[in-house]
Amino acid sequence: VQLQACGGGLVQAGGSLRLSCVTSGRTFRYYDMAWFRQAPGKEREIVAAISYSGGRPYYVESVKGRFTISRDNAKNTLYLQMNSLKPEDTAAFYCNRRGAGPGDYWGQGTQVTVSS
Repeated sequence: VQLQACGGGLVQAGGSLRLSCVTSGRTFRYYDMAWFRQAPGKEREIVAAISYSGGRPYYVESVKGRFTISRDNAKNTLYLQMNSLKPEDTAAFYCNRRGAGPGDYWGQGTQVTVSS
């Protein structure tokens, strides 16, 4: 399974980034997917999730109104549009199945750094 997250970078507070995650295999369309993030010294947390069909989006309270999750099942790709970024959003971002745990493959992730 390939989980190739990209689109991260260094941005000033208030800026925007769009993350993409290309997955391999034919099963992407059958899974609820999610974006997770892990800041230095903190545990990995779920940021946003979306159902296999593209509905029922979920957002952690701290990103509601700023982040938008979406997916393109034809392209096996998951997206995260991040607006009004804050320094506390600085973290490594990963995509995976919504129920993925520490024992699952996570890929390299993509680093998001927000300067104040």
